[in-house]
Amino acid sequence: MRVVVTGSSGRLGRTLSTGLAASGHTVIGADRAPIELPGVDVREADLLDERATEALIAGARPDAVVHLAGIAVPFSAPERDILLANTSLGHTVLAAAARAGVGRVLAASSPTVIGYGTPGWRASAVPIDETHPREPSNAYALSKLVIEETARMFSRTAAGAYGWFRPCYVVSPEEWAGSPTQQGHTMLERLDDPALAAVSLFNYLDARDAASFADAWLAAPPEVVDGEGFFVGAADALARRPVAELWRDLVPGLGPDADGLTGTRPVFSIEKAAERLGWLPRREWRSELAASTTESRAS
Repeated sequence: MRVVVTGSSGRLGRTLSTGLAASGHTVIGADRAPIELPGVDVREADLLDERATEALIAGARPDAVVHLAGIAVPFSAPERDILLANTSLGHTVLAAAARAGVGRVLAASSPTVIGYGTPGWRASAVPIDETHPREPSNAYALSKLVIEETARMFSRTAAGAYGWFRPCYVVSPEEWAGSPTQQGHTMLERLDDPALAAVSLFNYLDARDAASFADAWLAAPPEVVDGEGFFVGAADALARRPVAELWRDLVPGLGPDADGLTGTRPVFSIEKAAERLGWLPRREWRSELAASTTESRAS
């Protein structure tokens, strides 16, 4: 497929773009601060500019658009700026895709739409799946909920298949080797201090597995993905101890259902993606940290 990936210079965009290219797709990356990526035709674009976005997508003649562009970290900008930027980007890109008759459009949302992190939050059930109520508690989460609803709107009103995915805490390949994560900690620090990972309910996702999810989504029958959303995360929790032993002290909002999260079981369920798309993540923190340590010693 010919695929336009917006936000191709971001922590997720870089790996997802090159991953799709390596899988055989023709990838056109779009970013206002473009960087060179192997196998990707990267173009500079201000995606808040409606005409420029329409021209980009119409000119690229894509079979699919994967929309990642936006402010990616909660509270990294004023709340109003986050809300306006992310929702405007979402509508501008999806509307341009609809006008161009693009067959597949996948937008990035976030697990934060369910509202965890506030003092009064309580999980409706654990593991958490796509049926969990959406209760955003900040502008970033609200913007992602609006993006989901924007995809739903175009699913109802435009030709083609529109959907979204909620990638867990994204870990880029270099972060396994010690580069800071988006919160400024290393992966080892997040494991050594479980309170750091508890903020995101111990979830994570290797960016390369996000690329394989996108590839599986693009290959699925339209009726399987149209108007649908998916949690996308690792198959284990980012913790050295079972979540069942941690939740009472660190995330009491998970409630007694979390006692079932024994062994390495994660808080977020990825069963829907496995059942409908045949997708499963290939990477876990134990093997990736071990591989990075071995490479460091070898060099």
